[in-house]
Amino acid sequence: MDLPSTSSPSSLPSSLRTVAVVGLGTMGTGIAEVLARSGREVVGIDVSEAAVRRAAGALAAATARSVAKEKLTEREREEVLARFRTSTELSAAADADLVIEVVPEDYDLKHRVFEELDAVVRPDTLLATGTNALSVTRLAAESLRPERVLGLHFFNPAPAMKLVEIVSSVLTSPVAVEAVTALARELGKEPVAVGDRPGFVADGLLFGYLNQAAAMYEAKYASREDIDAAMKLGCGLPMGPLALLDLVGVDTARTVLEAMYASSGDRLHAPAPILGHLVEAGLTGQKAGRGFYTYEAPGSSKIVRDLQTPLDGSLLGSGRPVHSVGVAGSGTMASGIAQVFAQAGYPVVLAARSQEKAEAAKAAIGKSLGRAVSRGRLTEDAAAQTLDLITPAGSLEAFAEVDLAVEAVAEDLEVKQQLFAGLDKVCKPGAVLATTTSSLPVIAVARATERPQDVIGMHFFNPAPAMKLVEVVRTVLTADDVHATVREVCGKVRKHAVDCGDRAGFIVNALLFPYLNNAVKMVEQHYASLDDIDAAMKLGGGYPMGPFELLDVVGLDVSLAIEKVLHQEFRDPGLAPSPLLEHLVAAGCLGRKTGRGFREYARR
Repeated sequence: MDLPSTSSPSSLPSSLRTVAVVGLGTMGTGIAEVLARSGREVVGIDVSEAAVRRAAGALAAATARSVAKEKLTEREREEVLARFRTSTELSAAADADLVIEVVPEDYDLKHRVFEELDAVVRPDTLLATGTNALSVTRLAAESLRPERVLGLHFFNPAPAMKLVEIVSSVLTSPVAVEAVTALARELGKEPVAVGDRPGFVADGLLFGYLNQAAAMYEAKYASREDIDAAMKLGCGLPMGPLALLDLVGVDTARTVLEAMYASSGDRLHAPAPILGHLVEAGLTGQKAGRGFYTYEAPGSSKIVRDLQTPLDGSLLGSGRPVHSVGVAGSGTMASGIAQVFAQAGYPVVLAARSQEKAEAAKAAIGKSLGRAVSRGRLTEDAAAQTLDLITPAGSLEAFAEVDLAVEAVAEDLEVKQQLFAGLDKVCKPGAVLATTTSSLPVIAVARATERPQDVIGMHFFNPAPAMKLVEVVRTVLTADDVHATVREVCGKVRKHAVDCGDRAGFIVNALLFPYLNNAVKMVEQHYASLDDIDAAMKLGGGYPMGPFELLDVVGLDVSLAIEKVLHQEFRDPGLAPSPLLEHLVAAGCLGRKTGRGFREYARR
């Protein structure tokens, strides 16, 4: 058959002034608002008259709030509203320079929309899909204008989120990419160019992490509240993974993961069975009123108690009395933990391999307290009282009368086992012995003593005075009153305790480091640049640092060691450390501490 003629790429509209948005759900409505506020003529299209009315009402309400906050004048608001018109027919897109499709993630539905648009719009019109899981290339190939089809992936809520992923297929004209990239910048967004694969950059990394969190909860390894609190407090994330799955939509997450798994074959992308079970039951998250959590009503973000809500801790039982604490070690973590206990009023014995090292560790605490005083966070009297509670010691013999001994030495199993054998001989009967390991088996440390029932994991995060999280790690032999003791102590030192079992990575590292490893694999495969991946996760995921910024801060050697432990324990091929990470470590490029990791840094 004869195909209609299409204009050459050079005839694309020089400025995309009229934009049609097809699909007026939450995302489509948000995109329409951004476009209308930018001065563009916007046509909002949806087959549902109710959706059309909701979109118009949402724009009216959003602009009214802007007037109330004096971000818009009433006249400017009227102009924005006048630029937005709606329709239930695709023919309303006939004069658009750009059409953005954001209908549900169903390929047949999207294909029908593009097929109808081919018959409606001008030959020079650009067609963009908002998919984050389906093949842009396939949609383009089945269009009459493949060179003008591309992906334009906004993030929710579109008015607030800065990231826009611009997805080109092998068929997309570079001029089309340039046009939508310029549009994104004019909208105040940060465009990131990516290739066509499910999830692209941000969701490609994010959904693998969300999937692992769902699997962790399904395995009853930790409660949903503890998993979410751990990732918020341990990584500075704006939301926990299970709450985020409810916000995104459990059904949406499952669709994205199915597409990712079909493309990658990586078991980490195979949707956790619980996602399918929730979808089958209609428990798709906030929009349904129930998902991993239960909400006040469908569409509400307010979580209410349900049968899975943990009790307030009153059933933990009584712990052992703790009047004094011993901290073994002289590094940053040991000093920080000693400061935490002393600031809470506990007398602390800080023991190192020599008296000189212990004195130096106490001096470091003094400097830390001095900085807090200079910033107005602490009075001079409080700082002095805290320092007076710390007694430096050159051997573990000084732990003879402590009620809680906390080990914070090198992350080496043999070193820790030797230290715990020493604690076993020195500490009084009934003393609680805690290790701060982040990746080693607590039970292997406990078995170095004759009292494994008294041993527990107490994983603080660095810097200990600032970070609120402590992962409390029970072994199969840990006594109930030891667990209760540590939970009580965490409350007294103003830390948020989360419970988890004794397996590699606990909660935070088991979810964080596979995500970091997958980011390295993206670079290794030349899918995206370091800068684009870091920008995507900060702007699209709300992460405080991009994965490569974080890897360089943590240390590539530390990251590789944790990846190896996770891979050894779970034996999942997807957890195998990236060869690029191994090569950088072998070359001595360990991050900020060596002046070079994934990026180069000025040496201090």
